[in-house]
Amino acid sequence: MALLVMGIFGILILYTSKLTDVIRNNIEFQIYLNKSVTENERIKIHKTLTEMEFLNVVEGVPQISFISKEDAAKQFIEETGEDFLDFLGDNPLHDAYLIKINPEFQNPEKLAEIKSTLEAQNGIFEVVYVRNLINTINENLTKLSLILFSIALLLLIIVVLLINNTVKLALFSQRFLIRSMQLVGAKNWFIQKPFLLRATLNGLLAAIIASGLLYTMIQYGNSKIEDLVLLYDIEKISILFGILGIIGVIIGVGSTLFAISKYLKMSLDELY
Repeated sequence: MALLVMGIFGILILYTSKLTDVIRNNIEFQIYLNKSVTENERIKIHKTLTEMEFLNVVEGVPQISFISKEDAAKQFIEETGEDFLDFLGDNPLHDAYLIKINPEFQNPEKLAEIKSTLEAQNGIFEVVYVRNLINTINENLTKLSLILFSIALLLLIIVVLLINNTVKLALFSQRFLIRSMQLVGAKNWFIQKPFLLRATLNGLLAAIIASGLLYTMIQYGNSKIEDLVLLYDIEKISILFGILGIIGVIIGVGSTLFAISKYLKMSLDELY
């Protein structure tokens, strides 16, 4: 149960991290061009943008796209059902580039600097980005990371104490067996060996059961919640399962070793 709770919390951290990465990788600038820009000037602007270090690149592909004012007008008409061309007589929209920003540059100071740099380029009319959203994401990410880390630390302490106390209670009933083995001349390592082996097997078995339950929960969630599979990272989930196994073995063996060492040092009167 302890490993299952830790696993659930670990999955929450992984999914939160993945969701944050997805949001960050889709933060974009809208760069509107002057109406008088020629095709050659537009191509030059495109080349300049692709060479900017703040442009996000995914698997070698620069995250940049061009939307002509004609396409923008069609999209607006389709979404609103209103044809503004009928009463305006002209298309007031601008050709635009949409570029996604590298997460390394997504802090208020760098984003403001990027905006100023772009607006200083010839042929660019205006640069727009959702400033409040980015600031909110950065602030919430810092708070969330602190909260998750604090809860994880508290949970780990509770888990260690629970398992340690459980092991102590289990070994309490074996204290006279341990004493009997000492009386016939058994060495400490010989007495500890079967208990430590059992603790190791129990830790691994607990991790396997917890991992199986977690995997079932993940698959059920993916089948019921649309797009949740986008946050699923099999590599990191596998690492989490491995960590659960290590934690289970370390806590079990550590608690068992500590408890046995205590009983090995007790006198017969203290055992009673």
